[in-house]
Amino acid sequence: MDRNSVLAFLLIALIILLMPEYYKLLYPDSGFVDSSAVVIDNNVPKEKEAKKPVNLIDLEDIKEEKHSSFNIETNLYKATVNNKNGGSLTFFELNNYALNDSELVNLVNEKNIENLGLSFRSVDGDIINLSSGWKTENQFDVGVFTSSKTINYFKVIDGKTITKSLTFYPDRYIIDLAIDLSNVSGFVSQNTASVYWPGGLPLTEPNIKDELTYYSAVVYQGEEKYSPKTKSLGQEKTERMLYPTDWVGVRTKYFFTALVPNEKAPGAEVLAVEDGASKEFGVGLLFNTLSPFRSTLYLGPLEYSRIKALGNSLDQIMNFGWAFIRPISKGVHWVLLFLHNYIPNYGFVLLLFSVLIKIIVYPLTSKSLNSTRKMQAIQPLLNELKEKHKNDQKKFAQAQMSLFKEHGVNPLSGCVPVLLQMPLLFALFTVFRSSIELRGAPFVLWIQDLSRPDVVLDLGINLPLYGSGVAILPLLMGVTMFLQMKSAPTGQSPGQQKLMMYFMNGFFVLIFNQFPSGLVLYYTLFNVLTIVQQKYLASRQEKPGITNK
Repeated sequence: MDRNSVLAFLLIALIILLMPEYYKLLYPDSGFVDSSAVVIDNNVPKEKEAKKPVNLIDLEDIKEEKHSSFNIETNLYKATVNNKNGGSLTFFELNNYALNDSELVNLVNEKNIENLGLSFRSVDGDIINLSSGWKTENQFDVGVFTSSKTINYFKVIDGKTITKSLTFYPDRYIIDLAIDLSNVSGFVSQNTASVYWPGGLPLTEPNIKDELTYYSAVVYQGEEKYSPKTKSLGQEKTERMLYPTDWVGVRTKYFFTALVPNEKAPGAEVLAVEDGASKEFGVGLLFNTLSPFRSTLYLGPLEYSRIKALGNSLDQIMNFGWAFIRPISKGVHWVLLFLHNYIPNYGFVLLLFSVLIKIIVYPLTSKSLNSTRKMQAIQPLLNELKEKHKNDQKKFAQAQMSLFKEHGVNPLSGCVPVLLQMPLLFALFTVFRSSIELRGAPFVLWIQDLSRPDVVLDLGINLPLYGSGVAILPLLMGVTMFLQMKSAPTGQSPGQQKLMMYFMNGFFVLIFNQFPSGLVLYYTLFNVLTIVQQKYLASRQEKPGITNK
């Protein structure tokens, strides 16, 4: 492997090792939350029903009540909704995504089960949670359905009715919310209430440390993403941002929930808590109680086409990298899905994709290889110049440039083609590492999930960088890298080349051992194709001679 290719791999390694910091840059603390931001101290004791003004309470609100439930089933998910909070999801299981060999992914757990709650501050200063006393006249058994279904809830406060409805769709991961508190707006301070999603989302992947790098809450306001820094348990604060809001959401590596108002909400609330190695997030939308409020809840996988279809710049949540890489990442993702329409196995899709990428970068690779061969040919003359001018670096530099000019060698011509490939390499790394399409996708033999390492042996201990299991594909990738380095021309001395081969191979085997097998499979296939390409180019090119002019 030539020096420029080594540079490319080292740059990739740098991105890999700094990936946690990269996500902090991807979702930075934005500076627009200033005088419009209010911090609410969560250490203040929560309100109790008995503290509410009498005219806000019905006796049924104080009673312990049973919560009636509806079971909803579509081709995409199974859900359970009860009447608490005017319709909270107590179960939301995705039909097409497995948690393990015996369970499916359920996006509702004990932390976020109080979802879609409503609250406001009364004119007397009390915080009122509208959690109990909701009823519904719907009696249908929803079951599996093929058209939209709406569940209507109502609650009576001091003789005045408030309503909330949830509309489910058979072919989408969305629930439309319609909330009307206008009849009690006289009780509401500043006519502002909130609908919230507490507790974030459950983590679903075996590599918790990796998933935590993606786990975050996001508020999208003013065409900017804001992701709050987590606070220690006991010091958590709810940030209220009084700024027109497009959406709020929480994401993990592969799943996402978001509240998206039909019209921009007047503000948002977000809570971020860290307790040791765990994190918890809560988000909410503020709305005006003088008129009905409509919003959409998305709860499901991070499938780009579904997220994009919702509009409101919701696709900004997708992990496509920095702004200048995002168009390339989207292109890579589109090609993967297009090929999968004709090839059902994503492993073979990656095989074909590596061939296509090799064809695309062929002109750049060919130019880089030719430049390296020219540099290799004049290496003896360069060594002579080094010896001749070893005590005068200025004369050596002048003589070196004259030598390059004499033999038509541009020292940068080998580096530039490699650097031009870097955005593509970063895009490939980003897409293959986090695309939900590869989650649970098998290839052949022992590779049964392209989103996870292909571990075949558990070591029982966790080694730095390497992890706790032995994966086969990183070892195969190391072999292909070794063969690629041996077959590539280089201007280095044999000792330097040997040292570089062993160092690079060992380093990449270490860091790739915990990476998704789909990503490692791609790089392994790409290395094999590079070896074939090097052999082909070497067979059709005469060895560059040293010209004398």
